[in-house]
Amino acid sequence: MKLPKIDYSWKFFGGDVFGGAIAALIALPYGLAMASLMGIPPIYGLFTSLISAPITAFLGRNPVLIGGTSTVTLPFLASAVHQQGLAGCAKVTLVAAVFMMVFSVLRLGRHIAKIPHTVVSGFSCGIGAMMVVNQLRTILGVQMPPGVAWPHSVPGQLKAVLVSLGTAQWAPLTLGIVVIGSAFFFSNLSKKLPAPLLGVVLAIGISVLFGMHEKEVGRLNLNVPEFMGFTWHPIEVLDLINEGFGLAIVSSINLLITSRVVEHFRGRHNPMHAEDADGELGAYGIANVVCGIFAAPMSVGIPARSLANVRCGGSSRVSNLVHAALLLLFLGMGSEMVSHIPLPALAGVTAYVGICLLEWGTWGRLLKMRVVDSGAFLSTALATLLINAVVAVAIGCAFYLVRWVYQTVLARPQSSETSGTSAAATSI
Repeated sequence: MKLPKIDYSWKFFGGDVFGGAIAALIALPYGLAMASLMGIPPIYGLFTSLISAPITAFLGRNPVLIGGTSTVTLPFLASAVHQQGLAGCAKVTLVAAVFMMVFSVLRLGRHIAKIPHTVVSGFSCGIGAMMVVNQLRTILGVQMPPGVAWPHSVPGQLKAVLVSLGTAQWAPLTLGIVVIGSAFFFSNLSKKLPAPLLGVVLAIGISVLFGMHEKEVGRLNLNVPEFMGFTWHPIEVLDLINEGFGLAIVSSINLLITSRVVEHFRGRHNPMHAEDADGELGAYGIANVVCGIFAAPMSVGIPARSLANVRCGGSSRVSNLVHAALLLLFLGMGSEMVSHIPLPALAGVTAYVGICLLEWGTWGRLLKMRVVDSGAFLSTALATLLINAVVAVAIGCAFYLVRWVYQTVLARPQSSETSGTSAAATSI
């Protein structure tokens, strides 16, 4: 029997290595920060990527979608941690993971995959703007007044940056601009080059050459806290089901929309197949069961890591495995090297990917689009930036729901009456 030919070469492997490497670099500070915000030991934020990556790489349907700890899960997990500590995080993650697998079995993912393309584009644009705004503080090096906490909302962050522009510093701004500018330069020079990664290397060289002592990733604490386990009490089952169901809904929508955005960014405009969306939910459901067992936070698709992976040449499941392997390597042998990477350089990578996500082509033809399409795009983008992803998608889809109601319910009687009048006139 003749075996099928596998279309994979050293060129694709190189792209997967570069893409996985930059995804791992982005995962380091992001995962640590997210776990800290949830109130659990920072190292657990990286456990999520290490645990889920091999599972989703083999079982997931989108080969370049990279999972990890996300802001969309923050309210649910932070609340659970506040109530029961690390055990609360484990319980809610397990319950949500089971619900995701139920969604997969019931084939509910295919309905989320039918979300209109303009809504997906608006979500992509909003995520891109959010990524840029989130990095402005680090790139500009602005300082908040003593005793004032940095706001969590995107509008609050943008306002804080504008108010604090007087404290901006030239060194982090230089490093951020170097990464962004060189990434665009190398990307235009050749799509095969790992443009953001080359930008980070160049920024490190400039930092050393000119003696810029900017804040770095820092030495990572590799001491894993002991997890004592947990027990289930009948009195808490209802609360856990409610919280887990909400977390599963938010995670599922975010996961499948992010997957659509990644496919769109790769240039594949065909919608997901029905079975692919269902399978993606199942894969992440299984991965999150394992995460919950080890008390790691919920894993969903991360736009910044996934799109940076694609931008640097990642094209297959190998990039996801490389991302996890290099992340583990950085935590071990390479922690000393990684600890000296300037944070403004990594912020520049995220901002670069965000700029690429701003859907410049859609903005250019906005006035030529149908009113319903342009309205859905703009409202989704703004709501993603100002509210949250789930509400944004609901608002964008509402435009098409209103249009459907008008065409099928309101316009039809009028058409029937008109046709009846015409028939009567003809008979007379």
